[in-house]
Amino acid sequence: MDAPRAGGRVLVVGSVNLDLVVRVDRLPAPGETVTGGRFERHHGGKGANQAVAAARLGASVAFIGATGADAFGTEVRDALVAEGVDIGGVVVLEEAATGVAMILVDLRGENSIAVASGANHALTPVQVRVALENLAPRARDVLLVGHEIRTEATREALRLGRAAGATTILNPAPADGLDPATVGLADIVTPNEVELAMLEWAAPTAGPTLLVSKGAAGARLITDEGTTAIAALPVRAVDTVGAGDTLNGALAAGLADGLPLAVAARRAVVAASLAVTRPGARPGMPTMVELEAALRG
Repeated sequence: MDAPRAGGRVLVVGSVNLDLVVRVDRLPAPGETVTGGRFERHHGGKGANQAVAAARLGASVAFIGATGADAFGTEVRDALVAEGVDIGGVVVLEEAATGVAMILVDLRGENSIAVASGANHALTPVQVRVALENLAPRARDVLLVGHEIRTEATREALRLGRAAGATTILNPAPADGLDPATVGLADIVTPNEVELAMLEWAAPTAGPTLLVSKGAAGARLITDEGTTAIAALPVRAVDTVGAGDTLNGALAAGLADGLPLAVAARRAVVAASLAVTRPGARPGMPTMVELEAALRG
C-alpha cells in the first residue's frame, strides 16, 4: 500500500462482511441449480471495500461499522488493519453475527448477491455518533456513507458530517428506504442507474451532485451546471464485484486529496475499470501507482 498523503481524511460509515463466492458458467434462473462452480472466500461489505479502495490510493482512512464477536468478525477486522485502515470506530457486538454475503459470479463477470446483514443492521445512530465524535470530522475531510446499515444510522452519519463541514458522499446501495431528507444531507450521491431510478428525486437542482455509474459505459457526472459523460477504460471484465466500491473509495480519496470534483470523478471511473480486470472485490482494487499509469496510458 502507498504511504498516506497529506490532506483530508476519508471517513467511511457502512457495512463489513465476509464474502462467500461461487463462480459459475452462468447465473441460475429462479428455481434452477447450476453445478460445477468454484468456491472462493473474500473480505467484503460495501463500506469496508470502499475504505480499502481509498487506503490503496494513499488516503488516511477510518472505518465505522459493526461486526459480531465471532471468528468472522476477527478475520474481517484484521483484514482492514492489514490495509492500513483505522478500525477504532468498529463496534464488536455480542448479540449479532458478522455480516455474510453469498455471491454468484458468471463467466462474463456479472454477479448476483444475497446478504445476511447481521451486525451491520444492528449498528445504531448512537454508536455512529460516538465514533464520529471521537474522530472529530473537519472541513477538509470526506465522509462516505453507505446504506447497507440502518437508514437512521446512515442519516445520522450524514447529518454529523454536514454539521462538521466535511464533504458528504452517499452511496445509496441499496436505495430501498432512503428518503429525500436523508439524501439531501449528501453533497454527492453515487447511484448506479437502477438505484437512481428508485430514488424519490432526480433533478440535480433539487438535490446533491450525482455521479451515476453505468458499468462498462463509465459514468455520468450530473451537477446544476450540466451533465458530463466519463468513459470507462476498454478492459476485459473478469469480475464486476466491488467495481462500484472502488469507484466510491477512489472518489472520496481524490476529494480528500483536494482534487476538483471532475478530476476526482474521472480517476474514480478509471480505478473502477481496473478493478474489474481481476477476480474478487479487493484483489482488483488498484494502488496509486497502477491508477496513475492507467491515467497516463
